[in-house]
Amino acid sequence: VQLQASGGGLVQAGGSLKLSCAASGFTSEYYAIAWFRQAPGKEREAISCITNTGVTIHYENSLKGRFTISGDNPKNTAFLQMNGLTPEDTAVYRCAAAMPSPICPAKGIVTADWFDYWGEGTLVTVSS
Repeated sequence: VQLQASGGGLVQAGGSLKLSCAASGFTSEYYAIAWFRQAPGKEREAISCITNTGVTIHYENSLKGRFTISGDNPKNTAFLQMNGLTPEDTAVYRCAAAMPSPICPAKGIVTADWFDYWGEGTLVTVSS
């Protein structure tokens, strides 16, 4: 299984970016794809998760309203739309997949260990 994340880059504060995570190399019809991020000197944090059926869960309340996860099931791709970016959003963003898994982990139990496959990170840098 391969996960290819893309869409990161340099953006000014207040700007937007849309990250993509394309999954390939699997046959399961059930999967959950999540976005994580890790800022310099900080712990990795879970952002959102989406299943192949489009069920979503948002893990970080502080990002809700600015960050939106979505998916294109036929293309096995998940997206993370990020609006109103601030320098505090600067981080390496990574997508991860759990399969076969028809559900995303609940907010209180989401950990990196839930997910079996990880993509390479895409760097998001927000300038002030």
